[in-house]
Amino acid sequence: QVQLVESGGGLVQAGGSLRLSCAASGRTFSTYRMGWFRQASGKEREFVAVISLGGGSTYYANSVKGRFTISRDNAKNTVYLQMNSLKPEDTAVYYCAAARTPVSSSWSGDYWGQGTQVTVSS
Repeated sequence: QVQLVESGGGLVQAGGSLRLSCAASGRTFSTYRMGWFRQASGKEREFVAVISLGGGSTYYANSVKGRFTISRDNAKNTVYLQMNSLKPEDTAVYYCAAARTPVSSSWSGDYWGQGTQVTVSS
């Protein structure tokens, strides 16, 4: 089992940037694929990005491709989401997730963090 804690959310103007971090507990972080999801108010949770065990393979939602970058540091048990050129429609609670399932565009997590709020003002 792995426990996940997100940080780095906040309020930013449209066009700005934020970097989210997700710290994982335990000594098995490198055995989990890691991803990010988001849920806007009144909407269903949606996939944002996922990264493979070593970081060599990634998938992104079309809505964030070219603006967001997922990365991981296995030595620090941390996964990141660099978000650039933010838009008001990126406003949501962002969740970190972990699973041993191989990465794909339909990947989902087995373990979840508590979420961090990102608000983009116009």
